[in-house]
Amino acid sequence: MGKSIPQYLRQLDIRKSVMSLATGAGAVYLLYKAIRAGIKCQPPLCSNSPACIARECPGPGERALPQEAPAPEVSDVGGPKGLAIERERHGRDSGEVRRLLNSLECRHDEYAKSMILHSITRCVYLLEAEASACTTDDIVLVGSMLEDKDNSVKIQALNSLKAFSGIRKFRLKIQEHSIKVLELISTVWDTELHVAGLRLLNNLPLPDYVHPQLRRVMPALMEILQSDHILAQVQAVRLLSYLAQKNDLLYDILNCQVHSNFLNLFQSTKPGSLLFEVLVFAERLSEGQNASHYRAVKWHYNEQSLHEALFGDESRLADRLLALVIHPEEDVQIQACRVIVSLQCPPDLGVRPSCQPSHSYFKCGE
Repeated sequence: MGKSIPQYLRQLDIRKSVMSLATGAGAVYLLYKAIRAGIKCQPPLCSNSPACIARECPGPGERALPQEAPAPEVSDVGGPKGLAIERERHGRDSGEVRRLLNSLECRHDEYAKSMILHSITRCVYLLEAEASACTTDDIVLVGSMLEDKDNSVKIQALNSLKAFSGIRKFRLKIQEHSIKVLELISTVWDTELHVAGLRLLNNLPLPDYVHPQLRRVMPALMEILQSDHILAQVQAVRLLSYLAQKNDLLYDILNCQVHSNFLNLFQSTKPGSLLFEVLVFAERLSEGQNASHYRAVKWHYNEQSLHEALFGDESRLADRLLALVIHPEEDVQIQACRVIVSLQCPPDLGVRPSCQPSHSYFKCGE
């Protein structure tokens, strides 16, 4: 207590300096330990696991090169050698697609199978030459995964088939799975599976022998269209628009039962991507029902049918279309006008004043 103020301050400064040195020394020691641990650390041994296959390990039981610091091996064309896509660009086969397909034949749990299929999808898109070298047996192998009990495996298999469908020589083989895909879409209520399955179907020309199955799943497709998931709705209406051009399926679509609020799909608050596709669907239906061969038959529709919702005497489609003519997106405006024109007169009669509209609020000449 007998210390003067200057002495007390000097002692306080000395204590602060000591504490700072101690803190600094502790930080340096921790940094040293981290560096030492990093130097001693070795990459894990490679195996036949999906993760190792995706990393392009040298082989089972060997050490993988750290991904952060790849070996500075240089290819004979002067570029770095290591990435599968880089090797394919220089005309070399990385073998990655084949390794993944071979691994898929082994017994794996659901997670591993999903991971392998996801890697196959990625490689098919990135390594086109290697993917084109695959065989129809490989397509059969991937397609067999649609029978798996786990939905995630089915979804990844659908994505892989979609990737392979971009290669022309595989399309006929992939078409053979169309009925199974339709069955999954109609029996498994999973939005991600719906999107994957519909994307695949929309990328394939569907053969006529699939039409009976399409008739059976039509109610499911209409339910997906009226769901609340935009991606699934867009894919569903694209498929329905394609099917509406098939003469033997048009009545099945028009007579399909819909919800009382179906016209909400034409609300201007809906996303432009969905509105555009729904308007294309409406135009295809309008053109189809106005065709001379279709009008030659007297069709009967149930009260809750799509036909009554769009073209019936009580339909308010005209009001929705007029509102969309001033939509902010130009492609929606144009497509709304196309639907209005298609409703005015049957296309085979042109724009003659004598043509009669089919249950439409739009009159010829207006």
